Amino acid sequence: MAITPDTKMDLLISLCKRRGFIFPGSEIYGGFANSWDYGPYGAQLKKNIRDAWWDRFVLRRGDVVGVDTPIIMNPKAWEASGHIATFTDPLVDCKKCKRRFRADHLLEAKAAEPGYDKEKPVDLVGMACPECGGTLTDIRYFNLMFKTFVGSTEDTTSVAYLRPETAGGMFVAWKNVRDTMRKRLPFGIAQTGKAFRNEITPGNFIFRTREFEQMEIEYLCRPEDAPKAFEAWLGEMKAWVTDVLKLDPSHVVYREIEDADRAFYSARTVDIEYMYPFGTKELYGIANRTDYDLSRHQEYSKEDLRYLDPETGEHILPFVIEPTWGLDRSVLAVLAEHLDIDDAPTADEGDAEPRMVLRLPPLLSPVKAAVLPLQKKGGLSEEAHALADRLRSEGIAVEYDESGSIGKRYRRQDEIGTPWCITVDAQTPEDKTATVRDRDAMTQERIPIADIAAWIAERLRT
Repeated sequence: MAITPDTKMDLLISLCKRRGFIFPGSEIYGGFANSWDYGPYGAQLKKNIRDAWWDRFVLRRGDVVGVDTPIIMNPKAWEASGHIATFTDPLVDCKKCKRRFRADHLLEAKAAEPGYDKEKPVDLVGMACPECGGTLTDIRYFNLMFKTFVGSTEDTTSVAYLRPETAGGMFVAWKNVRDTMRKRLPFGIAQTGKAFRNEITPGNFIFRTREFEQMEIEYLCRPEDAPKAFEAWLGEMKAWVTDVLKLDPSHVVYREIEDADRAFYSARTVDIEYMYPFGTKELYGIANRTDYDLSRHQEYSKEDLRYLDPETGEHILPFVIEPTWGLDRSVLAVLAEHLDIDDAPTADEGDAEPRMVLRLPPLLSPVKAAVLPLQKKGGLSEEAHALADRLRSEGIAVEYDESGSIGKRYRRQDEIGTPWCITVDAQTPEDKTATVRDRDAMTQERIPIADIAAWIAERLRT
């Protein structure tokens, strides 16, 4: 039974609510527009993706170091970066129905070529309201940064901003990282964390939200080495998509942004898009930001942000290659990619019924194994609890479930993406073995209890 794009998002949102992945935020108070709580399984899935990213791009590389910078920084940092002056969206209102729209989204909806970035004008001549056909107002620009106040007074001298991206903190921390880590070019600075944008038209579940999490690297190199570094990181991003998230390569589009459509400071930009059920939209991005950021911060801070080459004595203002991964969008892409409906056997021999299953990569699955006693009597519960505790002591995320028929328990685990279900039955107390069921193949294998932890660990490495 195939899932169509028209029905997949509804099925996915329902599954996320029903099984504890993602809930509407502030739901007991009637909700809060475009706010989402990550439930126990969703929070773990998100953490597993974040941890896999950190392991792959920080711990396993000698040329990348990690930092954790503040959400609220000195406002001068955002003045230097250009966010206060130019980090805006073009907005229009319908004079008739009073709906508000982002002008560039209207162009996309009309299959137009916007030729737009945040520093360029948008032309809506001849366009009407897509809802009622009414006349649109002139375009006005709206800054996306959330304002707050620091200190006991609320005036212009105490204005601060929630960061709209994690990159800004890494550029501001560059001087201290340069001076303490003794790294030679090229090397990168990595960070994961929350960012905030006052989006006027959020939507599509967790795709576009006002509060989201990024995983970013600022990779600093000599200007002449930037093209080579760009290609290398683009290759790393492609490998991440296929090797870790296990996305079908045919579902991913690598869109080279033309000169006229790039931000003015970018020497090259590639948008990495995924074919979500609601359309092909941006998942990640990579840009050659040249020396724009460091030169701006050097100008505004009056600090020397150049790199001193210890061999040549040359002072270099590095170019920066910036690969950016959206963590929430990664979660959404993984869920959409691996949600499936197939036929599973029932208790009646020869019969089958549809089952919904999340074929999550085992490395990312919030639960790696479920321990299921076939029945509560005969000491099976005690055997099963002991096995679950043993697996937990080995660092394996385990769920114990003794409620309902074994078939229903299998279905629950299939829906949360658990790769393996371990059934403890009447044979277990006799020979200390248990049956391990594979989520995708639905095959079963009898394995000694003493070997199950190593059996799972080996498969998590592949």
